[in-house]
Amino acid sequence: MEHTTAGTAASRPTDDASLAPVALVAGSSRGLGLVIARELARRGHRVVGLSRDPDALAGAAETMRGWGYELHTTVADVRDDARLREVVAQVEAEHGPIEVAIHVAGVIQVGPEECFERAHYEQAIDTMLWGPVNLTQAVLPGMRARRRGRLGVVTSIGGMISVPHLVPYSTAKFGAVGYTRGLAAELAGTGVTATTIVPGLMRTGSHVQAEFVGNAEAEYAWFAPGAAIPLLSMDAERAAARMVDGVLAGRSLLLLSPLTKIGVRVHGLAPATTGALLSVMSRVLPASPRRGGGETVLGHDARARSSSDLLERLTTLGTRASARFNENRRPRPASDARVGGGSGERPHLG
Repeated sequence: MEHTTAGTAASRPTDDASLAPVALVAGSSRGLGLVIARELARRGHRVVGLSRDPDALAGAAETMRGWGYELHTTVADVRDDARLREVVAQVEAEHGPIEVAIHVAGVIQVGPEECFERAHYEQAIDTMLWGPVNLTQAVLPGMRARRRGRLGVVTSIGGMISVPHLVPYSTAKFGAVGYTRGLAAELAGTGVTATTIVPGLMRTGSHVQAEFVGNAEAEYAWFAPGAAIPLLSMDAERAAARMVDGVLAGRSLLLLSPLTKIGVRVHGLAPATTGALLSVMSRVLPASPRRGGGETVLGHDARARSSSDLLERLTTLGTRASARFNENRRPRPASDARVGGGSGERPHLG
């Protein structure tokens, strides 16, 4: 089993360190997951970060040290339920019982539906629906036995309102919302809580790690500014603080940002109106140059191809976030990749 621990602390905690509650963050190597890990560490938790990309994990541990915190790291893929059970057993043997587990891992795939293949859907669902299920089933037996624990799953506004050109993403996030909401109800009275976290766009810098199909440069040109402009996107650090607040308080549902709250409420009251607006959005988004089988382009490459000064200015805050939150490290190709040229863990839209 591959396991590393950042910093100089011994693998088994002693003295005051052993008293710190243990938090497990799946998808902590970059972006939102890394900021959530820092927020938990800031509040005194002993944080163990999971990712399937060891290089990104090493960068995350280095970034955390620069912030003045320790991140213990373990290589694990949330799609692998057997591996997650092994990881949970080892983490609890070395650090103590897991009190908090938050699933953040995800992928962003942007483009018209006709350009997506079944493999894109499998990648999204395996990571963002099966991932939360696998993590929960690994940690929940111990939490139930201790009658305490906090679970959090970062879903998305895309899991409440399905957005054009993000259909695989929305499909997986809808499932994650349904799973976590049902789980919260079933855990009532057990001492364990499950929080469904529903953010909108966030400035995590994740646009450079997104995957684009169809007209990749045109898709990047509409998506990247939305994930960077303040009126449309939320500051990642403020979002992470509110997420951790909600999980630790045991809230069952956490809607982040005014736009998310308005969107969910309007959709609930007038779904036909929302559907009409989304249809208009679909018609103005880039047209597909072909059906299926096209190239999957990483955001880094789509950005390089665009060569637009205006686009660079519009995404300035997102670019800064990419540098701060370890998003600029290219993912290591995965041996089991089924889409494009391979994919390491990439953060989701939010």
